[in-house]
Amino acid sequence: MGDLATEAATARACTICADTLPLGPRPVLRVSTTARILIIGQAPGTKVHASGVPWDDPSGVRLRSWLQMEPEVFYDESQIAILPMGLCYPGVLPNGGDKPPMPVCAPTWHPRLLPLMPDVRLTLLVGSYAQAYILGKGPMGERVADFRRYLPDRIPLPHPSWRTQGWERRNPWFGEELLPVLRSWVLEVLAR
Repeated sequence: MGDLATEAATARACTICADTLPLGPRPVLRVSTTARILIIGQAPGTKVHASGVPWDDPSGVRLRSWLQMEPEVFYDESQIAILPMGLCYPGVLPNGGDKPPMPVCAPTWHPRLLPLMPDVRLTLLVGSYAQAYILGKGPMGERVADFRRYLPDRIPLPHPSWRTQGWERRNPWFGEELLPVLRSWVLEVLAR
């Protein structure tokens, strides 16, 4: 294992799944040896694939709203690392949603990159794929409802896509209980 800059450059040049990616490889990640918060999401969508900027889409706007975080802080690699389950856009399902992250991606890159980020104090597990990989299989809604169980170092969150707006309305505790704790914890971690 090399240093973080070398490993990140290798990840950004990855072509392992090139033959199966509909738009070709374009790994999207942000890592830093000083980042205190790590966001593990699903995989880039088409807008993020086009821009190369993680969470540069409506889901990212919603996630930043949940965090009450300005883009300048969210995209400050010295504070926030972003390492999705899949680094490249995986394609679309017949129902219109994105395909799951490529299964080889996280097992290939997370073990190489995560140990090189020693200052991470809080990991946000955004969506069921990140939660299943880190915490094992289980219902996303139950994990999010039981978020205090995973503190102080992890907080499970639903994916902030438009598809979860109904879930959020049916679960008002998310906005009333989880989001204030999330925001407070994020501020505390960034202040250390």
